[in-house]
Amino acid sequence: MFELVQVAAHTYYIQSPAKIGVYVPDEHNAVLIDSGNDKDAGRKVLKVLTEQNWVLSAIVNTHSNADHIGGNRYLQSQTGCKVFAGGMEGPFTRWPQLEPAFLYGGYPCGDLRHKFLLAQPSDVLDFTDPGFPSALTPIPLPGHFFDMAGFRTPDDVVFLADCLCSDATLQKYGVTFLYDVAAYLTTLDAVAQMQAALFVPAHADATADIAPLARRNTTQVLAVADTLLGLLRAPISFEDVLKAVFDHYGLAMNFEQHVLVGSTVRSYLSWLRDAGKANVLFEDNRMLWVAA
Repeated sequence: MFELVQVAAHTYYIQSPAKIGVYVPDEHNAVLIDSGNDKDAGRKVLKVLTEQNWVLSAIVNTHSNADHIGGNRYLQSQTGCKVFAGGMEGPFTRWPQLEPAFLYGGYPCGDLRHKFLLAQPSDVLDFTDPGFPSALTPIPLPGHFFDMAGFRTPDDVVFLADCLCSDATLQKYGVTFLYDVAAYLTTLDAVAQMQAALFVPAHADATADIAPLARRNTTQVLAVADTLLGLLRAPISFEDVLKAVFDHYGLAMNFEQHVLVGSTVRSYLSWLRDAGKANVLFEDNRMLWVAA
Protein backbone atom coordinates (compact mmCIF):
# COMPACT_ATOMS: atom_id res chain seq x y z
CA MET A 1 0.00 0.00 0.00
CA PHE A 2 1.19 3.54 -0.84
CA GLU A 3 3.41 2.15 -3.57
CA LEU A 4 4.30 4.58 -6.37
CA VAL A 5 3.28 3.22 -9.78
CA GLN A 6 4.53 4.90 -12.96
CA VAL A 7 2.05 4.70 -15.85
CA ALA A 8 3.51 7.25 -18.32
CA ALA A 9 6.50 9.55 -18.72
CA HIS A 10 5.25 12.13 -16.23
CA THR A 11 2.23 10.42 -14.69
CA TYR A 12 2.06 8.12 -11.69
CA TYR A 13 -0.41 7.01 -9.08
CA ILE A 14 0.05 6.00 -5.47
CA GLN A 15 -1.72 2.75 -4.68
CA SER A 16 -3.95 3.41 -1.68
CA PRO A 17 -7.59 2.80 -0.66
CA ALA A 18 -8.49 5.59 -3.12
CA LYS A 19 -5.78 5.90 -5.77
CA ILE A 20 -3.87 9.20 -5.60
CA GLY A 21 -2.68 10.61 -8.91
CA VAL A 22 0.75 12.19 -9.27
CA TYR A 23 1.71 14.40 -12.19
CA VAL A 24 5.38 15.39 -12.38
CA PRO A 25 5.88 18.25 -14.87
CA ASP A 26 9.65 18.32 -14.31
CA GLU A 27 12.29 16.60 -12.21
CA HIS A 28 11.62 18.80 -9.16
CA ASN A 29 7.88 19.35 -8.77
CA ALA A 30 4.82 17.18 -8.28
CA VAL A 31 1.06 17.77 -8.39
CA LEU A 32 -1.25 15.41 -6.52
CA ILE A 33 -4.70 14.40 -7.70
CA ASP A 34 -6.41 13.90 -4.30
CA SER A 35 -4.57 13.31 -1.04
CA GLY A 36 -5.88 10.20 0.73
CA ASN A 37 -8.19 9.73 3.67
CA ASP A 38 -6.41 11.28 6.66
CA LYS A 39 -3.27 12.77 8.20
CA ASP A 40 -1.54 9.39 8.23
CA ALA A 41 -2.19 8.99 4.51
CA GLY A 42 -0.80 12.49 3.93
CA ARG A 43 2.32 11.57 5.87
CA LYS A 44 2.85 8.45 3.76
CA VAL A 45 2.26 10.36 0.53
CA LEU A 46 4.80 13.00 1.52
CA LYS A 47 7.33 10.26 2.28
CA VAL A 48 6.82 8.85 -1.23
CA LEU A 49 7.36 12.27 -2.80
CA THR A 50 10.41 13.00 -0.66
CA GLU A 51 12.01 9.71 -1.64
CA GLN A 52 11.75 10.85 -5.27
CA ASN A 53 13.16 14.32 -4.42
CA TRP A 54 9.91 15.92 -5.59
CA VAL A 55 8.46 19.08 -4.09
CA LEU A 56 4.68 19.14 -3.74
CA SER A 57 3.45 22.25 -5.52
CA ALA A 58 -0.31 21.64 -5.61
CA ILE A 59 -3.16 19.27 -4.82
CA VAL A 60 -6.16 19.13 -7.15
CA ASN A 61 -9.17 17.47 -5.57
CA THR A 62 -11.60 15.47 -7.67
CA HIS A 63 -14.34 15.91 -5.06
CA SER A 64 -14.79 16.54 -1.38
CA ASN A 65 -15.48 13.09 0.08
CA ALA A 66 -13.25 12.61 3.11
CA ASP A 67 -11.23 9.74 1.62
CA HIS A 68 -10.08 12.06 -1.17
CA ILE A 69 -9.34 15.25 0.78
CA GLY A 70 -8.30 13.83 4.15
CA GLY A 71 -4.58 14.37 3.56
CA ASN A 72 -4.97 17.98 2.37
CA ARG A 73 -4.54 19.67 5.75
CA TYR A 74 -1.36 17.79 6.70
CA LEU A 75 0.25 18.19 3.28
CA GLN A 76 -0.66 21.86 3.07
CA SER A 77 0.73 22.54 6.54
CA GLN A 78 3.97 20.71 5.77
CA THR A 79 4.64 22.08 2.28
CA GLY A 80 2.58 25.24 1.82
CA CYS A 81 1.13 23.74 -1.36
CA LYS A 82 -2.00 25.17 -2.93
CA VAL A 83 -5.19 23.10 -2.93
CA PHE A 84 -7.76 23.36 -5.72
CA ALA A 85 -11.36 22.14 -5.84
CA GLY A 86 -14.09 22.97 -8.34
CA GLY A 87 -17.63 24.26 -7.91
CA MET A 88 -19.52 23.05 -4.85
CA GLU A 89 -16.65 20.74 -3.94
CA GLY A 90 -14.73 23.85 -2.84
CA PRO A 91 -17.00 24.82 0.08
CA PHE A 92 -17.25 21.17 1.20
CA THR A 93 -13.43 20.98 1.21
CA ARG A 94 -13.11 24.27 3.05
CA TRP A 95 -15.83 23.34 5.57
CA PRO A 96 -15.84 19.50 5.69
CA GLN A 97 -18.55 19.40 8.35
CA LEU A 98 -20.94 19.99 5.45
CA GLU A 99 -20.53 16.36 4.35
CA PRO A 100 -21.88 14.55 7.44
CA ALA A 101 -24.51 17.30 7.86
CA PHE A 102 -25.64 16.81 4.26
CA LEU A 103 -25.73 13.03 4.59
CA TYR A 104 -27.61 13.07 7.89
CA GLY A 105 -29.97 15.88 6.97
CA GLY A 106 -29.31 17.80 10.19
CA TYR A 107 -26.62 18.30 12.77
CA PRO A 108 -24.64 15.04 12.76
CA CYS A 109 -24.22 13.29 16.10
CA GLY A 110 -20.80 12.21 17.26
CA ASP A 111 -21.17 8.79 15.64
CA LEU A 112 -20.86 10.57 12.27
CA ARG A 113 -18.19 13.12 13.15
CA HIS A 114 -15.10 11.06 12.43
CA LYS A 115 -12.45 10.89 9.73
CA PHE A 116 -14.41 8.53 7.48
CA LEU A 117 -16.99 11.26 6.88
CA LEU A 118 -15.31 14.37 8.29
CA ALA A 119 -11.93 15.50 6.98
CA GLN A 120 -9.84 18.34 8.36
CA PRO A 121 -10.46 21.71 6.65
CA SER A 122 -8.02 23.08 4.09
CA ASP A 123 -7.58 26.38 2.29
CA VAL A 124 -9.00 25.96 -1.20
CA LEU A 125 -8.83 27.76 -4.52
CA ASP A 126 -11.16 27.20 -7.46
CA PHE A 127 -10.04 25.61 -10.73
CA THR A 128 -10.45 29.06 -12.30
CA ASP A 129 -7.65 30.50 -10.14
CA PRO A 130 -4.59 31.57 -12.21
CA GLY A 131 -2.41 29.28 -10.10
CA PHE A 132 -4.24 26.11 -11.15
CA PRO A 133 -1.81 23.61 -12.76
CA SER A 134 -2.72 24.34 -16.37
CA ALA A 135 -1.18 21.12 -17.68
CA LEU A 136 -4.09 19.21 -16.14
CA THR A 137 -7.44 19.26 -17.94
CA PRO A 138 -10.48 18.98 -15.64
CA ILE A 139 -13.26 16.66 -16.85
CA PRO A 140 -16.73 17.17 -15.30
CA LEU A 141 -17.98 13.90 -13.79
CA PRO A 142 -21.10 14.83 -11.78
CA GLY A 143 -23.41 12.29 -10.23
CA HIS A 144 -21.43 10.54 -7.52
CA PHE A 145 -21.08 13.90 -5.80
CA PHE A 146 -22.03 17.50 -6.55
CA ASP A 147 -19.32 18.74 -8.93
CA MET A 148 -16.90 15.84 -9.07
CA ALA A 149 -14.20 16.14 -11.74
CA GLY A 150 -11.61 13.89 -13.29
CA PHE A 151 -8.32 15.03 -14.79
CA ARG A 152 -6.45 14.28 -17.99
CA THR A 153 -2.67 14.66 -17.86
CA PRO A 154 -0.51 15.60 -20.88
CA ASP A 155 0.44 11.90 -21.06
CA ASP A 156 -3.21 11.20 -21.99
CA VAL A 157 -3.86 9.46 -18.67
CA VAL A 158 -7.34 10.12 -17.26
CA PHE A 159 -8.03 9.96 -13.53
CA LEU A 160 -11.72 9.15 -13.06
CA ALA A 161 -12.19 9.65 -9.31
CA ASP A 162 -15.26 7.78 -7.99
CA CYS A 163 -17.42 7.69 -11.10
CA LEU A 164 -16.89 3.93 -11.43
CA CYS A 165 -17.00 1.06 -8.97
CA SER A 166 -15.11 -2.16 -9.57
CA ASP A 167 -17.10 -5.25 -10.48
CA ALA A 168 -16.11 -6.77 -7.13
CA THR A 169 -17.53 -3.77 -5.25
CA LEU A 170 -20.78 -3.89 -7.22
CA GLN A 171 -21.15 -7.59 -6.48
CA LYS A 172 -20.37 -7.13 -2.78
CA TYR A 173 -22.58 -4.11 -2.03
CA GLY A 174 -25.13 -3.91 -4.84
CA VAL A 175 -26.07 -0.33 -4.08
CA THR A 176 -23.21 2.19 -3.99
CA PHE A 177 -23.22 5.82 -2.96
CA LEU A 178 -24.33 8.47 -5.44
CA TYR A 179 -25.98 11.87 -5.26
CA ASP A 180 -27.67 12.56 -8.61
CA VAL A 181 -28.84 9.50 -10.55
CA ALA A 182 -29.65 11.34 -13.79
CA ALA A 183 -26.27 13.12 -13.83
CA TYR A 184 -24.50 9.89 -12.93
CA LEU A 185 -26.03 7.98 -15.85
CA THR A 186 -25.03 10.80 -18.19
CA THR A 187 -21.49 10.68 -16.80
CA LEU A 188 -21.30 6.90 -17.24
CA ASP A 189 -22.40 7.25 -20.86
CA ALA A 190 -19.75 9.90 -21.48
CA VAL A 191 -17.03 7.82 -19.81
CA ALA A 192 -17.96 4.78 -21.91
CA GLN A 193 -17.21 6.84 -25.01
CA MET A 194 -13.95 8.38 -23.79
CA GLN A 195 -10.60 7.60 -25.35
CA ALA A 196 -7.28 7.76 -23.50
CA ALA A 197 -3.97 5.95 -23.25
CA LEU A 198 -4.97 4.83 -19.74
CA PHE A 199 -7.85 5.33 -17.31
CA VAL A 200 -7.28 5.31 -13.56
CA PRO A 201 -10.47 4.99 -11.46
CA ALA A 202 -9.97 5.65 -7.77
CA HIS A 203 -11.51 2.33 -6.71
CA ALA A 204 -10.92 0.01 -9.65
CA ASP A 205 -7.97 -1.25 -11.67
CA ALA A 206 -6.30 1.01 -14.20
CA THR A 207 -7.23 0.05 -17.76
CA ALA A 208 -6.95 1.22 -21.36
CA ASP A 209 -10.52 0.09 -22.08
CA ILE A 210 -12.96 1.70 -19.65
CA ALA A 211 -16.19 1.14 -21.60
CA PRO A 212 -17.05 -2.35 -20.22
CA LEU A 213 -16.80 -1.19 -16.61
CA ALA A 214 -18.81 1.95 -17.35
CA ARG A 215 -21.56 -0.18 -18.89
CA ARG A 216 -21.46 -2.55 -15.91
CA ASN A 217 -22.02 0.39 -13.57
CA THR A 218 -24.92 1.62 -15.70
CA THR A 219 -26.52 -1.82 -15.60
CA GLN A 220 -26.23 -1.87 -11.81
CA VAL A 221 -27.83 1.57 -11.41
CA LEU A 222 -30.80 0.51 -13.51
CA ALA A 223 -31.06 -2.76 -11.56
CA VAL A 224 -31.20 -0.84 -8.26
CA ALA A 225 -33.93 1.38 -9.70
CA ASP A 226 -35.94 -1.69 -10.73
CA THR A 227 -35.51 -3.15 -7.24
CA LEU A 228 -36.85 0.05 -5.71
CA LEU A 229 -39.82 0.15 -8.05
CA GLY A 230 -40.64 -3.40 -7.00
CA LEU A 231 -40.73 -2.23 -3.39
CA LEU A 232 -43.17 0.55 -4.28
CA ARG A 233 -45.97 -1.73 -5.51
CA ALA A 234 -47.92 -0.72 -2.41
CA PRO A 235 -47.50 2.52 -0.44
CA ILE A 236 -44.43 2.24 1.80
CA SER A 237 -42.53 4.56 4.12
CA PHE A 238 -38.94 5.54 3.45
CA GLU A 239 -37.63 3.67 6.49
CA ASP A 240 -39.36 0.51 5.32
CA VAL A 241 -37.88 0.99 1.84
CA LEU A 242 -34.44 1.40 3.40
CA LYS A 243 -34.80 -1.76 5.50
CA ALA A 244 -35.90 -3.70 2.43
CA VAL A 245 -32.87 -2.44 0.48
CA PHE A 246 -30.50 -3.52 3.27
CA ASP A 247 -32.18 -6.92 3.43
CA HIS A 248 -32.19 -7.37 -0.35
CA TYR A 249 -28.49 -6.63 -0.76
CA GLY A 250 -27.38 -8.32 2.45
CA LEU A 251 -26.06 -5.12 4.02
CA ALA A 252 -25.53 -4.54 7.74
CA MET A 253 -26.91 -1.30 9.10
CA ASN A 254 -24.91 1.05 11.31
CA PHE A 255 -24.74 4.84 11.54
CA GLU A 256 -22.43 5.23 8.52
CA GLN A 257 -24.34 2.85 6.29
CA HIS A 258 -27.66 4.33 7.34
CA VAL A 259 -26.66 7.79 6.10
CA LEU A 260 -24.71 6.66 3.02
CA VAL A 261 -27.22 4.13 1.72
CA GLY A 262 -30.11 6.23 2.99
CA SER A 263 -28.92 9.30 1.10
CA THR A 264 -28.46 7.18 -2.02
CA VAL A 265 -31.92 5.65 -1.79
CA ARG A 266 -33.42 9.11 -1.38
CA SER A 267 -31.58 10.16 -4.56
CA TYR A 268 -33.01 7.18 -6.45
CA LEU A 269 -36.51 7.97 -5.20
CA SER A 270 -36.15 11.61 -6.26
CA TRP A 271 -35.04 10.47 -9.72
CA LEU A 272 -37.96 8.06 -10.02
CA ARG A 273 -40.40 10.76 -8.94
CA ASP A 274 -38.98 13.33 -11.36
CA ALA A 275 -39.22 10.71 -14.12
CA GLY A 276 -42.91 10.13 -13.33
CA LYS A 277 -42.31 6.57 -12.13
CA ALA A 278 -43.02 7.14 -8.43
CA ASN A 279 -45.51 9.17 -6.43
CA VAL A 280 -45.84 10.17 -2.79
CA LEU A 281 -48.87 10.02 -0.54
CA PHE A 282 -49.37 11.79 2.77
CA GLU A 283 -51.50 9.71 5.12
CA ASP A 284 -51.87 10.05 8.88
CA ASN A 285 -48.88 12.41 8.97
CA ARG A 286 -46.67 9.91 7.15
CA MET A 287 -45.10 10.27 3.71
CA LEU A 288 -45.45 7.08 1.70
CA TRP A 289 -43.82 6.19 -1.60
CA VAL A 290 -45.69 4.25 -4.30
CA ALA A 291 -45.04 3.36 -7.92
CA ALA A 292 -46.86 5.58 -10.43
